Amino acid sequence: MKIAGLQKFSLIDYPGKISAVVFTRGCNFKCPFCHNPELVLPESYAELFPLEKVFEFFEKRKTQLDGIVITGGEPTLQDDLIDFIKKIKESGFLVKLDTNGSNPGVLDKLIREKLIDFISMDIKAPFEKYDKLCGKKINIENIQKSIQIIKDSGIEHTFRTTVVKHYLDYSDLIAIREMIGEDQKYVLQNFNKTGKILNPKLKETEQYTEMEIVDFQNHINEKNTIPYL
Repeated sequence: MKIAGLQKFSLIDYPGKISAVVFTRGCNFKCPFCHNPELVLPESYAELFPLEKVFEFFEKRKTQLDGIVITGGEPTLQDDLIDFIKKIKESGFLVKLDTNGSNPGVLDKLIREKLIDFISMDIKAPFEKYDKLCGKKINIENIQKSIQIIKDSGIEHTFRTTVVKHYLDYSDLIAIREMIGEDQKYVLQNFNKTGKILNPKLKETEQYTEMEIVDFQNHINEKNTIPYL
């Protein structure tokens, strides 16, 4: 496992649970709005965390954490992801996986082997805009398969979109909602242009306010709920 970061405590990354967050290195997308370029661009890679140190930390926090969130980068690119999760599960933790949905075969295996308890899949855009939002040519069929696999999984899950005003408007969000189905949990998060961004030019663009994102969320869900940001 190529682990490039470890957040030791989080109350927001695994809804309703106290978690630690593991960041894997490497991604097959090049989303211009990505705020973790050090996990995506080889020239920005930082030193990896020793795997034994990660598990030593997990062992120390057994009674303080409910679960482990595995994010990236894109975790499903890791050759030993399954073995890594098995070891986490043996320690009694719940596991949440964040994914871009590009590897439906890996996702399906993780679900069939009952290795994950919560899935969060990023939906970048309506299918016709996917290449632009991901910075490269994307196999849309794989994205569609992953959406269906997750919907049929029977485990807790959510779909989410990072809303970048430069690329997406309200009609795009409606289109995404229709893509995944009106019965699915779908949350929006506003693009954060502070800190590092894969394409720094986006720092200069106008962005939606948090109230606009809340308004979008309410209209999409047709009920007065505050989005999980």
